[in-house]
Order: sequence, then structure tokens, then C-alpha cells
Amino acid sequence: MTQTVNVEKITEVGEMKREHYAMIINGERVEGSAGKTFETYDPAKGEVLATVAKAHEEDAEKAVQAARNAFDHGKWRKYPVGKRSRVLNKVAQLMRERFNELIEMEVLNSGKSIGAAQVQVNQAIEDFEFYAGAIVGHRGTVNNMPYGFFNYTHKEPVGVCSQIIPWNYPMMMAAWKIAPALAAGCSVVVKPASLTPVTAILLNEICHEAGVPEGVINTVPGSGKVIGDYLVKHEDVNKVAFTGSTPTGKDIMGKASDTLKRVTLELGGKSPNIVFEDADMEAAVVGSLFGIYFNTGQSCEARSRMFVHESIYDEFMERFIEKTKKLKSGDPFDKGTHLGSIISKDQVEVIDGYVQSAKEEGATIATGGKVMHVEGFENGHWYEPTVITDVTPDMKAVKEEIFGPVVVVEKFTDEKEVVKRANDTKYGLGSAIWTTNQARATRVAHQIQAGIVMVNTPFSAFPGTPFGGYKESGFGRELAVESLDLYMEDKSVLSYYGSKPLNPFGV
Repeated sequence: MTQTVNVEKITEVGEMKREHYAMIINGERVEGSAGKTFETYDPAKGEVLATVAKAHEEDAEKAVQAARNAFDHGKWRKYPVGKRSRVLNKVAQLMRERFNELIEMEVLNSGKSIGAAQVQVNQAIEDFEFYAGAIVGHRGTVNNMPYGFFNYTHKEPVGVCSQIIPWNYPMMMAAWKIAPALAAGCSVVVKPASLTPVTAILLNEICHEAGVPEGVINTVPGSGKVIGDYLVKHEDVNKVAFTGSTPTGKDIMGKASDTLKRVTLELGGKSPNIVFEDADMEAAVVGSLFGIYFNTGQSCEARSRMFVHESIYDEFMERFIEKTKKLKSGDPFDKGTHLGSIISKDQVEVIDGYVQSAKEEGATIATGGKVMHVEGFENGHWYEPTVITDVTPDMKAVKEEIFGPVVVVEKFTDEKEVVKRANDTKYGLGSAIWTTNQARATRVAHQIQAGIVMVNTPFSAFPGTPFGGYKESGFGRELAVESLDLYMEDKSVLSYYGSKPLNPFGV
């Protein structure tokens, strides 16, 4: 299936659906130095989608040096912010023109439903538009000083950034990282997830077509243990931005410390979803449904621990389970599909392992709990939307991140109790509160140890809203104006304008 790709400068994207995808270094489509490729799959069908050039350390080195040269000697960082802004808007424009093609490739390589892909690709576009505007007004300050002194701060790009992308939101997470880095004037080396490299490669090509200079964005698909490690340790890389598991994040943080790199980590979660007795019942049911099952539960801030007040528990759970059973899994391109496929066979086994452990520990599988076999997609990777009740806080399925369409449900009695139980986790990414009492909503939101608190809504991320976690869910915020500072240095410039020489020693 391999298709030879000659080294060529990227001036336009061309056909998006291909048999083979090259890596991108210094504005060129290139093959790996070892000539090796790997297969990337359509997880809904369990079939090979394409081959991808496999990067090795030599390729990662070339990518870093291309980014370093572009940053130190290129023109991107020297562009006036207005010019960088126009290029980012051009990226967004080209993405909108290829919207349906991008959605198709995102669905094919990730197995997510077309509805989910439409929302996520659209937000990726909005990210570029957002940062195109945000950078224009992002400037330093002039400070009050004693007479005779003048001080201002100047914002400069931090340098070369390594950006490691997860498989669950391939294009959206790439945009979350690439857009602010480009806006700030940085150069980047992108390491897409091996399971879903296609749309990150296409996004790079779109950036080049929009006018981003060669070397500013480089994409090197390959092993995380090889390429990811190499980029994290490299002394010419100034910053690492990573989204993924907490254990991997800890490993990155440790390795990055040797060169004192800046690190942004958006890691795992086990987010609470609290339904109080005064909640709008229908809103809480359908919102909680979306909160766990969107993106087939493969999301770091999925609200996978549900707490329901004992006075409404029976009615709520009856409605919730009834609606869970109505969710449609199947053809990702069918607009009526709610849940797409699981990313891989290995992940299906992980999910099922958690469900079986809950059963063994005495929990009840209220619905779901089995591997699915979908007609027409028999070789794909599917799992039933699952509700687990009668759980205790010490159960593995309650404590650990499952990363699939599985929710565990507990009763609670009062506000103080549920806040304590909600915070009883090493994670702190997302959380949700359902109540019609505004005072309670505010009070509880201020006590929840999480970076995102959703009140009477299942939606967690919009451009302009800081996204990130507490505790072992990581640190740093993405998707907001504040994210620009993660890609910039503040330089303080102090000047003396007095008429007499300064002579502090008096000699």
C-alpha cells in the first residue's frame, strides 16, 4: 500500500485522502531516514486506512534543527503581530473551505461520530481565529518608576516548542497547541499520536499553504517512546506541551527538568457530575448523558463519576438508563449515530477490564457492560454505553480513569458530604453541578478542586475559556488568552533618562 512520496515543498494540500502520508520537515514532505512506515487504521472497521512515514531520532533531530533555524534566523517571529494574525486567519479560512474533507479524515482515522467530528473540527478553526485576534492585543506594560527611570516589559516568543498530541481529539488538540504557539511567534515540532496522525499532518500542510514559513511547523509521526522522549530531552527545545495520560505526563516532567524546559501538561481525569435534589430533572439527565458519552467517553474531562441525591436517585436513574439504552452506536458517518467506535482493540480490552473488575467487587451493571458487534463493522472496535451502580469509593472503576463509555453512580445525602467525595480523587480536571439554586451552584463551584466547573451545562470548552486541571490532571491552561503567556517570555527593559550620571559608589 506504500506510495512513494518525493521530497517536495508544500505549497498546497491537494487531495486529503491518500494511501500514504509523509512527515513534514522544513516545509517539505519527506520520508523517514530509515525508510520505514507504519499503518494507521480506521478503528470503526478495523481496517488499514493508510501508511505513514515513521520518524526516528535522526528525523526528529532534523525537525528540531529546522525549527531552531526558523526561529533564530527566520522571519516568522519578526513579523508584526498583524501579519501573523492575517496568516492565522488564512489558516482558518482554508480549513473552512476543506471543512467536509477534514471531517471525513477525522472520522476515518479516529472512529468518532460525524457529529462529534463536526463540532471538533469547527472548534479547531475557531482556535486559529481566536488567537489571530488575541495576539493583536497581547502586549507588554509600562510601569511606574522613580523620577528619571523608565521601565517597560516586552513579550518575546519562548522559542522552539515540542507539541505532543493525543489520539482522542487529533485535530482539535493540535489546533489548541499550534495556534497559540504560532501567534506568539514560536516554531514547533509536532508529534501526533501514532493511532491518529492523519489530520495533524494535514493541518501542518494547510498552515504552509496559508503562508507559514518553512521550518516553523514540523510534524514527525512515530513512536512516543522514541520521538517523544527525544524531543522532551533535546536541549534546543524550549518548551513541551503535552496532552495525555498522567503517568506519561510525570515522565515528561522529569525528563524536561534536565534542561529546565517549560512544560504544559493536560492529563487524566475522573470528573464528578453532581445532581442535586432541586436540579431540573430533564436537563440534568440529558446533560449528564452527554457529559459521559460524548466522544464515546474517550475524553479526559468526561464526567465519569456521577453523584445523585438520594431523594431523586430512583427517578433520575430510571430516566438516565432509559436514555442510555436509546443511544445509537454504529456507522460513524450516519448523522443519527451518537457513539462512534473505540480507538483500538487494546482500549476495548482496557475498558472491559474495568467493567469486569467492578462486577467482581460487587457492583451492578445497570446497562451495557459488553463488547459490541456492529453490523457492517464486525472487525471494528466497539463497546456498549455502560452504567455501573452500587459502587464504593475504593473500587478500581471508581478510582481510576477508564477512558471509555462507562459511568459509575453513587447516592449522596447532603452538600458537604458530596463535595468531600467529589474531591476524593487524585485528579482535578472537569466537574459538573446540576442545581436551580444559584447560591449553591456558586458555593459548590468554589469548593470543587477542578480546573473546569460546568453549572447546568455539559459543555466544557470554548475558545476564550481556560482549560486545564488541578492536582494530577496537570498544570497550565490552554484555549485562552492566558495560553499565549505559556509561549512567551516577559523581558523587562529599564532605562535611565536623567541628566546627571548615576554614581551609586560616589567615587
